[in-house]
Amino acid sequence: RKIAKKIVKEKRYDFFNEKHQSFEELTIHAYAIGYLKEDINVCLNYVKEFIPFVDNWSVNDSLCQNMKFARKYPKEVFEFLKSMKESNNEWEIRIIAVTLLSHFLNDEYIDNFFEIMDYIHKDTYMSKMGVAWAIATAMAKYPDKTFDYLKNNKLDKWTYNKAIQKMIESFRVSKENKEILK
Repeated sequence: RKIAKKIVKEKRYDFFNEKHQSFEELTIHAYAIGYLKEDINVCLNYVKEFIPFVDNWSVNDSLCQNMKFARKYPKEVFEFLKSMKESNNEWEIRIIAVTLLSHFLNDEYIDNFFEIMDYIHKDTYMSKMGVAWAIATAMAKYPDKTFDYLKNNKLDKWTYNKAIQKMIESFRVSKENKEILK
């Protein structure tokens, strides 16, 4: 994180053009994108250019959870995420799910959140896990809306069951709600 902050502070954006050879370099790259304080279009362009290099959940989730600019530009980031929903790339789908759970579980976006979850559950392990995690996180913050969603959704059986499993394992979901889920 220190290295990523230094890259951004010193505007050493040439780092983004280097071919990274290690997990650590990719993680620094992901964090640095998240720390950018540039125009939102510049930030989203760096995200878009980075996506083809994402090859594991840790780098993926580091990028998503660290996008500080999503707080300042929620509409632009949300539209960017929606623009990828047709993708069959499991990492793009996981980026949508994890960015939504990290930055868009709020009153303004909760209904759109569930609409997108119904749409993006592709048949790949990492994308399904991202969707299940996102829905489980929604249960902790919006239990009534999540129960309504669970009663009427378009998830495949595996993702649906994984989301419920994650809810039951969560420390953030009440005991009462866990009993209903069981």
